[in-house]
Amino acid sequence: MVQDFEQYSAWRQNVASALVAYQAGVSHAGLGDAASEQRVARALDRIRDDKLSVAFVAEFSRGKSELINALFFADYGQRILPSAAGRTTMCPTELMYDPAWPPCLRLLPIETRGEQLSTSDYRDDASAWTVLPLSLDAPDNMIDTFKQVSLTRYVSVDEAKRFGLYDETDPDAAASLNDQGEVEISLWRHAIINFPHPLLKQGLVILDTPGLNAIGTEPELTLNLIPNAHAVLFILAAETGVTKSDIEVWRTHIGAGPGRIAVLNKIDAMWDELKTDAENDADIERQRASVAQLLALDPRQVYPVSAQKALVGKINGDMALLEKSRLNSLESALFHELIPSKKDIIRTQLADEMAGVVGTQQGMIAARTRDIVEQLQELKSLRGKNQSVVAHMMRRIDVEKKEFDASLFKLQGTRSVFARLSTELYTTLGMDVVQGEIEGVRDAMAATRFATGMRGPVRDFFDQARRNLDASNIKIGEISAMMESMYRKFSAEHGLSLSIPMPFSLNKYKREIDAIEEAYARQFGTTTLIMSSRNAIMERFFDSIASRVRRSYRAANADVEAWLKVVMAPLESQIRQHKDQLKHRLASIQRIHDATDSLEQKISSFESTQEELDQLKARLGQLAGGVTKAIDSDLRVLEAAA
Repeated sequence: MVQDFEQYSAWRQNVASALVAYQAGVSHAGLGDAASEQRVARALDRIRDDKLSVAFVAEFSRGKSELINALFFADYGQRILPSAAGRTTMCPTELMYDPAWPPCLRLLPIETRGEQLSTSDYRDDASAWTVLPLSLDAPDNMIDTFKQVSLTRYVSVDEAKRFGLYDETDPDAAASLNDQGEVEISLWRHAIINFPHPLLKQGLVILDTPGLNAIGTEPELTLNLIPNAHAVLFILAAETGVTKSDIEVWRTHIGAGPGRIAVLNKIDAMWDELKTDAENDADIERQRASVAQLLALDPRQVYPVSAQKALVGKINGDMALLEKSRLNSLESALFHELIPSKKDIIRTQLADEMAGVVGTQQGMIAARTRDIVEQLQELKSLRGKNQSVVAHMMRRIDVEKKEFDASLFKLQGTRSVFARLSTELYTTLGMDVVQGEIEGVRDAMAATRFATGMRGPVRDFFDQARRNLDASNIKIGEISAMMESMYRKFSAEHGLSLSIPMPFSLNKYKREIDAIEEAYARQFGTTTLIMSSRNAIMERFFDSIASRVRRSYRAANADVEAWLKVVMAPLESQIRQHKDQLKHRLASIQRIHDATDSLEQKISSFESTQEELDQLKARLGQLAGGVTKAIDSDLRVLEAAA
């Protein structure tokens, strides 16, 4: 696994280095503009901050933590995450590495569920978290620190209801109370383990979820962490197979699809010493086929393993036991499929970015080359001509410059319309707009007497979010059409080599809104709304829905702002370049007219400039080819080179 990640990291570094080299070449040549610089910066951020997230989902006592220990931490010679009978992970726990933090365990108190904020809203609020240092040189102390994720406390029913952790309409709820009528809840809402493990340092993020019940009580899992994981391992017990609660969670929160894997854990419970190995294997295969059928999976997506025996085999160096545990097959499937799949996504995004960047630079070089060729033709046409001809050419260039200046005056009017449309765009996309709608839904939900009455305000909220994005898309279309017309005008009237501005829309954010609503609908169908208390619904999900929608709008605002900054950049860059060229042409002819420069010397100088431009074009072509080669390179090629 480490080798797979090292190869993937080498690919990322190779691409980043090629991008940096290309950008340096562009800047040195004076061909940079805001649009290209932003695109390259975005590509670098994407490649450098790339993460691979793997979520482990199961009912308690299915061996999630033990499987994580076996897959990732066996080299430490002992269990890192708490693993025992019963519940050991009481809150969602992320294992990752952020060099900005020291090795530590960050814990979000359960009391934050009483506020109108999701877990994501607290991520950048350092004061909200309890931070415990990890003693990497003292494993026993570190393991004791990790036990925090399993700590609980008892609270009154009213307090549990305030946190959305007790539903009095649940017929089994009363059985969970202790003798004092109190409810056992987790001490913490969320945990982040910042740990310098080689895989985590390479960008792997591991999500260990509590039991299936927690998936219904912590909205962050349902709306964000699980849906956005690149791989989800759904762990079942080999002896029991798929239970009714397993089926419900699989259909509601996971479902078959790319990166979705079922793990049939604890197959050692099926190792019957009174049967032959072949008979035991046949029993396991029958259970595997049954699980695949119930989950609508290909049997090859169901992996029978024994996490506990695999961990013992790795720690003790017992290769026979490790092989019998079948963990190697799961490891191979997880990383040989996950990494190439993620790489393909990044490769497509980078290729699209580079196509736009290279096209812009090629257009600018072509414009420079065309201007040089035109000037050379002008100068060569002056051979053997008298001063009156030269003076006539000066007047013609001066007229051309005045016509171009008149076009620039018209461009000022376009900028004024551009500013007005940009302002109108934010009237439907601004953060104050979405916040006002969120508060309106909260008021409507608080006013309703019945749980089913909440469906209308929430449905209207999603509909309004889509209408806002549609209205914003219309304004973006108007801006795009205006800029396209201006680009075509300057290209036709002044011979500029301008590509049509890059297309842009907010449709991906509409799809995000659709996905959030779909997750809400799966979690809260009509039956669930009738069976659940009003406060539980409000506390559990709407705040997280609002948070997700706010993040989508914030990202949309950032994209729009970036697009507005760069949509005019190629035009303005070539306008400056063309204006300078006209100025230089006029000055050059003036000097020849005044006999201060030799005509042949000037022709020779322009011919040298043309050669330099040809060399520059070839050099940038090589650098762009280096980026393409790095993006398209195969991980196995990198492995061979290493």
